Amino acid sequence: MRPVGIGFVGAGMIGQVAHLANYVGLAGCRLVALADLRPELGRMASARFGVPKLYETHRDLLADREVEAVVVVTRRSATGPVVLDALEAGRHVLSEKPMAHTVEQAIRLTEAARRRDLRYAVGFMKRHDAGAQSAKALLDELRASGELGRILLVRAWCYGGEFKADPSDYVMTSETRPDGLSTWPEAPDWLPPALVQDYAWFLNVFVHDLNILRYLTEIEPKVAAVDLARRNGRVVTFDCGEFPAVLETAEIGSIEWQEGVEILFERGRLSVQFPSPLARDVPARVELTRGRETTVIPVPKSWAFRRQAEAFVADIAAKREPLASGRDGIGDLRLAEAIWSRHIGRG
Repeated sequence: MRPVGIGFVGAGMIGQVAHLANYVGLAGCRLVALADLRPELGRMASARFGVPKLYETHRDLLADREVEAVVVVTRRSATGPVVLDALEAGRHVLSEKPMAHTVEQAIRLTEAARRRDLRYAVGFMKRHDAGAQSAKALLDELRASGELGRILLVRAWCYGGEFKADPSDYVMTSETRPDGLSTWPEAPDWLPPALVQDYAWFLNVFVHDLNILRYLTEIEPKVAAVDLARRNGRVVTFDCGEFPAVLETAEIGSIEWQEGVEILFERGRLSVQFPSPLARDVPARVELTRGRETTVIPVPKSWAFRRQAEAFVADIAAKREPLASGRDGIGDLRLAEAIWSRHIGRG
């Protein structure tokens, strides 16, 4: 089939390393255009990655008929408006997470995609991690067979660490990021103004963990209790019906990335430990414990961001719903809103 013409909005470090670099030479697509509000950075990034057209704004890029799909990696508060412009212009979209900051905003975006029958994916690259997908298949088998008994507890955690981005992998300038983008509110209107930035930070950093918890278990958790009193060091517990789940969040001084999910059964344990997001060709580590014996499940070397790019192009060609679709992402925002609603005693 004819290669899909891809345009990119945003040429920051993540935009270059995690996205632009993974579409270069990717079968089924061709790089058409790049838009960034920083002129010099745009010129340097387009030259580095061989993008033939450079535009000042995303609206200029969307006027290019060769651009059939757009990857959006911009400031979080501007993501929703840029994505909406792209969808209303009839372009397929992959945007970085979070897709929006409220359920209402997310529904507005997914409705725009639905009306035009467009592929709309959100950048939850952990769903595309080969280790995570292997663990998902194994978990499904264990639940169906009952080999390890029932699930007692699911624990997800993220303590952060170094992204491990090599400075040689991207270009950067000292340009100040200018204004000029429309933005949407960074929190629901019922949240007190003093908590808005805290909510936005929590959502930006830990929405990955809400998403992977929902992906692995295929359950929409209900918030049971929250302890968000300390900005660094928080715990949320969920009722998943058959079992409870807990999310632990913190940011600690560590070189190694520390994030994962473990599922505790009556007679064993399944563990998924994620690598630093920008560590190339390092999939999640999967361990299965049966009784007293622990086995490391072999997973081929691959990079979740590359697999995500491949999936986006393939989804467009096949006209199928993305694994991490905008429609599915509404569930993460419902969960985030429920957590913060409980925090302020609203629900």
